[in-house]
Amino acid sequence: MEKVTLTMNELKREYILKQIIEGKLSGIEGARRLDISIRQMRRIISSYRNAGVLAVIHGNRGRQPNNKIKEEIRQTILDYAKKEFLDYNDSHFTDELNDLGITVSRSTVRRIRRENGYKSPRKHHQPKHRSRRKRVIQAGMLLQTDGSKHDWLEGRGPQLVLIAYIDDATNEVMGAIFRQQEDAAGYFLGLKDICLTKGIPQAIYADQHTIFQGLKRSSGEDFSDRETSTSYFGTLLKDLGIELKAARSPQAKGRIERLWGTLQDRLIKDLRKANATTLEEANLVLRWFIPKYNHQFQFKPEQEDSQFVPWNNTFNPDHLFCFKYTRKVANDNTISLNNNKLQIQPGRIRSSFAKARVDVWQQLDGRLQIKFRGELLATYHHHPDVPIRVGFFVPAPDQLLFAPDTKQTVKEISVSKQNLKPRVPSPNHPWRNYPKTNPQEISHVNCDNS
Repeated sequence: MEKVTLTMNELKREYILKQIIEGKLSGIEGARRLDISIRQMRRIISSYRNAGVLAVIHGNRGRQPNNKIKEEIRQTILDYAKKEFLDYNDSHFTDELNDLGITVSRSTVRRIRRENGYKSPRKHHQPKHRSRRKRVIQAGMLLQTDGSKHDWLEGRGPQLVLIAYIDDATNEVMGAIFRQQEDAAGYFLGLKDICLTKGIPQAIYADQHTIFQGLKRSSGEDFSDRETSTSYFGTLLKDLGIELKAARSPQAKGRIERLWGTLQDRLIKDLRKANATTLEEANLVLRWFIPKYNHQFQFKPEQEDSQFVPWNNTFNPDHLFCFKYTRKVANDNTISLNNNKLQIQPGRIRSSFAKARVDVWQQLDGRLQIKFRGELLATYHHHPDVPIRVGFFVPAPDQLLFAPDTKQTVKEISVSKQNLKPRVPSPNHPWRNYPKTNPQEISHVNCDNS
């Protein structure tokens, strides 16, 4: 008979069974010590009398478990972990395997990787103690927004900024867009899409970037008072009836900060798969990535009713989601914007607008509209090769009143204002020949006049 090695629990069970067989211990007391029923105790005693020490050994010892992963599948997972999915975390790696038809659990993937020396690329540091803020109870009550500047294209293209909105109650990414830099136009585009598709939210939680807070304030002053905020975004929220809440630290808006941690891991992989190299291609990938992300990570709020206010079609979005300036018309019926002269033609209400103050609306699609008392006077289109930014407008070349040198590039045109040098008067300029007056004479003249 092959020698059998017993575990500590099995030795304890054998010792109690011997005492019961020898009459030193009752079956009821033995069942109590082993924490089993009397009926089970009788079955074990009967088996011990027939099979001896083998009765205390579990019947599955030495057998392969039915749910054990096959060796060829295990090797396939290991091959993927070494090459294609080397920098994927365990959860993301498991999702990708499921998409490939290999259905395994996260714990299995983690065990296979750790046994072969492959750790998760995500490093977790000991967090500081903070009190958790309870989520709002309904969708639309609070949206968190922020921008993340990151090497999203992994060197294949320019560094981009991802601007996103996430619902605090459902964890749903309501809107996201890649921009060349974090600017008000990106936040306007994201909020416009949310308002027209989902509705107008009740409040927005943002940091203290000047895009939101406008003028710089003292450390103890809250910029949520929009009466004193001069930012374009603050004015937009006031017009829409949205409350702006200030976050005092990144941890305060933890939903959006955790979103960056996930997207900087998962979204980068999908951008890599699509071989995205430009801003336009990155936004195309983002269109189908966000629904997939929401399907996996979105959950139901505490209360089903939504707090999004449906958009009223009587309001024109172009009248709200735009940047508005004021300009004074010159004598030649032109206005100046970024050192570009834009002509105003005679209108229906006036033949000349010299000295008049006009409203200039810069739309998110690049159009520049010049209005006088609600009347549209002229429309100019933005240069297609120059990004749209707040307070910055470069009209298409055929729309310039005073066209610059055709040899100049678009970049040179956009920074031409910075390259201007101060004009130095000539030696025979009248200003240099102006007669000098003795200060005592000026004082004497003033006294006489008085």
